[in-house]
Amino acid sequence: MTYPLCRLLAKLSLAAQICLIGASTANIVQAAPPQFTEVTSDQSLQFPRDYGAHPSFHTEWWYVTGWLHTTDNKPLGFQVTFFRSATPHDTDNPSQFAPKQLIIGHAALSDPVVGKLQHEQKTEREGFGLAYAKIGETDVKLDKWQFKRDGDGNYLATVETGQFSLQLTLMPTQSVMLEGDQGFSKKGPEPLQASYYYSEPHLQVGGILTRAGKQQAVTGDAWLDHEWSSHYLDANASGWDWLGLNLDDGGALMAFQIRDNKGGKLWAHATLRDAAGHISQFDKDQLEFKPKRIWHSTHTNANYPVATEVDVGSTSWELAPLQDDQEQDTRLSSGAVYWEGAVRVQRDGHEAGHGYLELTGYVSPLKL
Repeated sequence: MTYPLCRLLAKLSLAAQICLIGASTANIVQAAPPQFTEVTSDQSLQFPRDYGAHPSFHTEWWYVTGWLHTTDNKPLGFQVTFFRSATPHDTDNPSQFAPKQLIIGHAALSDPVVGKLQHEQKTEREGFGLAYAKIGETDVKLDKWQFKRDGDGNYLATVETGQFSLQLTLMPTQSVMLEGDQGFSKKGPEPLQASYYYSEPHLQVGGILTRAGKQQAVTGDAWLDHEWSSHYLDANASGWDWLGLNLDDGGALMAFQIRDNKGGKLWAHATLRDAAGHISQFDKDQLEFKPKRIWHSTHTNANYPVATEVDVGSTSWELAPLQDDQEQDTRLSSGAVYWEGAVRVQRDGHEAGHGYLELTGYVSPLKL
């Protein structure tokens, strides 16, 4: 195959890439598909090694969400996400075109002045210097998009879309927050339904936002999730609700629930780190997501609980969206439609922080 064909394949959906490339290489090697590495509770996370990619696991993502402020102090929400997905393709296939790993990117900007989410998606298979996720340190590339950790521990994020571009530096101000049991995060009742998972809350952000040819300096804060697994969702799961909140007092809250195919709570967990660094964990029976207002998407006819009360232990957190329309249709890359939105949070009627709320599986059951 020629290089122009390589570029053409990069523009196809994930499923189309696998089918087309698989057909072209089927006569080279015939072998059993790979066996993915499982997540187990007896492994501890090690840094800086685990900042990097884990290609023997099926699915992995580096997920950045945050709030930006322009020089005139207008709030904006942003998302920069890179996914790595190992395919069932034979790992011993010698062809450089074999789609052994796929790299997927999502970028989004929430601006109440615009009133709807601005977003873009990209997909390429790893190789040819066009797309990769490196082992040993955070360095993920997708054509001109990149997310990389430098020697000082800062992250550099670069995305260029048809509607906006971002060049951001994200500087850690706190230590890594290990989710679940020291980074082993259960996602369902079965032993293998788990991930390795850590977060970096309160990243200090600075950089440049470009729209319509105009550059704006921006500052703000962000949240990074890095997670990898091979068996994430139970067969009866339909999707999840997740939130990551940077609290005004310096604390951080992560909470999620995985919903079953009847809308009930299949699994749930929360991690709260207070301003002093003390961590509290909350299990399924101590966590409730209570919808307060539903937004109906005219794009997909989905109904999302964009305003939600989240009860964590004895504390209630009230979430309100920066804007209602923060839905992303990424069926040409990850195969999903989901709501990923900037939210403000109140506690006891007072402003307490801000962050992001993610709602998946409201159009159709989510499949990883």
